[in-house]
Amino acid sequence: MLQNKASNGVSLELLGGFELVCSGQGVRLSLGAQRLLAFLALQSDGVHRGAAAQQMWPDCPYHRAAANLRSALCQGRRAGCLPLVDCVGQRLQLSPLVRVDLHEVGAGARRIVDGPAPPPGGAEALIDKLTLELLPGWTDEWLELDRERWNQLRLYSLESLAQRLLVAGQYLPALQAVLAAIAIDPIRETAHRIVIEIHLAEGNVASAVRCYQRYSDFLLRELNVNPSPQMTSLLQGLMSA
Repeated sequence: MLQNKASNGVSLELLGGFELVCSGQGVRLSLGAQRLLAFLALQSDGVHRGAAAQQMWPDCPYHRAAANLRSALCQGRRAGCLPLVDCVGQRLQLSPLVRVDLHEVGAGARRIVDGPAPPPGGAEALIDKLTLELLPGWTDEWLELDRERWNQLRLYSLESLAQRLLVAGQYLPALQAVLAAIAIDPIRETAHRIVIEIHLAEGNVASAVRCYQRYSDFLLRELNVNPSPQMTSLLQGLMSA
């Protein structure tokens, strides 16, 4: 959740589910208005009305999609005393006064990926936020690409965070971060390699070998492939010792 949830202002939460909060109070909206605000939150430069209608209601005739958009815009344009949507000519844009949790958490995730900074003191809080899916349960086609972008960003940031915590000797939060990454994509090898590196750094050789064997069995069962030589080299000489 956003830190200012109990304070003044408007926040839009898309991670873990939709919620609009105004001055610390949740705002009830129709499904159409929810979808419109979420859609606009994902359009950094705004969007033309016609394009918004076609993307949000691709199976409807244009006149019906346009009518649905007008209805959603009427219902979701304001919350309390603040406007939620800026309309300039034919372009729609989420008001810059609305704070969006996806944008804030995403900015923190990019800082983790881009900068060789020391591990943040609030690693656990960031890990918790990165475990959240983007609008889980929503099946809209326009959401698919942004959901994949979010999944890739949180994968890379969780793995980067885990590696930095490992170097700093903070093994428990490092393990929590990388296990969160594995929960997002169980097949991805990078995260499993970091788990093994953490166990080896702690001196838990048996745990490292068990993790390798479990992952190797999983790959053979699901894809009929073996772990990469890079992963196998981590345990070279240990499994036959």
